[in-house]
Amino acid sequence: MARFKFRMQNILNLKQKLETQAEMRFAEQKKVLNEAIAAKEELLRKRESLGEEALRLRSDALDLLEIQNNELSIRLCEEDIILAEQRIKREEATLEMRRKELESIMKERKAQEKLREHAFQQFLKDEAAAESKAIDELTSYSYGQKQQLKEI
Repeated sequence: MARFKFRMQNILNLKQKLETQAEMRFAEQKKVLNEAIAAKEELLRKRESLGEEALRLRSDALDLLEIQNNELSIRLCEEDIILAEQRIKREEATLEMRRKELESIMKERKAQEKLREHAFQQFLKDEAAAESKAIDELTSYSYGQKQQLKEI
């Protein structure tokens, strides 16, 4: 039996490598997004603790400088939270772009695999036809030999 050789195997291999790279880029972007979300959550916790500290400062003996510093810290923290939210939106958009890229590459690879499968099925049909032809020739030859022996 002949050996199957897909003539576009190098293209399929390239598509598989591109898919692996796209998966890695997607995973890296997902990691960056998760880090941005964690940073925002940390800022929210910091703002909450600053709010609690503000309440404590107002309930104890009033220290105006401490209260102003606390209010400034809260404002800065809120600005950082806004920046973190903007960063998260950017990272989510980038992640979505990476997801679409990965999806496109996966479709291309699957199309190549279908072409390979169709080529393999055609190869099997051709091999079966060749084998059938060889058997028919062998049978015809054997039958012809028997006829020649009967004539002699």
